[in-house]
Parts: sequence; structure tokens; C-alpha cells
Amino acid sequence: MKINPIRDRILIKPLDAETVTNSGIVIPDAAKEKPVTGKVLGVGTGKLTEEGQIVPLVVKEGDTVMYSQYAGQKVKIDNEEHLILKEDEVMAIVE
Repeated sequence: MKINPIRDRILIKPLDAETVTNSGIVIPDAAKEKPVTGKVLGVGTGKLTEEGQIVPLVVKEGDTVMYSQYAGQKVKIDNEEHLILKEDEVMAIVE
């Protein structure tokens, strides 16, 4: 199944949370935080202004982004979890 986001929506594949800290401590599944970084798989055409103009999105396919912990709508594509969220919910592009 192929999903193409519309307007200012973005399709993200969340990246796995770290399972080991920098000091080597293994984090059990129950204590893991929800991932807040992901790879952009698709973007919409842009945000529609009140004047009817389309403003292109800042993020693009292939970017790795940080987003707020409970942002977006979960969707399953080919039995894998993805997120669809608005560009406003993206906090940063990770380089």
C-alpha cells in the first residue's frame, strides 16, 4: 500500500529507541521512551494560506526529524507502524 500525504502533512517511519545508554546500561522494554525521531517517507504539497497560496514544506523526503512525543496519527502500512503529522509538529531536522 502506498500513502501520499496531502497539504502540510508528512509521513514518518519512527526510528527505534536506543536500547543501551552511552555508559553501557541496557534499557528494558518497559522503561523505553516512545521514539521522537523518524525518517520522512513522504511529504504533501505544502501549507495552504488564507489567501489561497501554497507555501512549500521545509522538510523533504529522506530527512531525519525530531517531533513531539505524542504528535501525529498512527497508521499501519504493511504491518509496520508509521506516523502522519503536520509539519508544525516537527521540532527539528537532524543532520
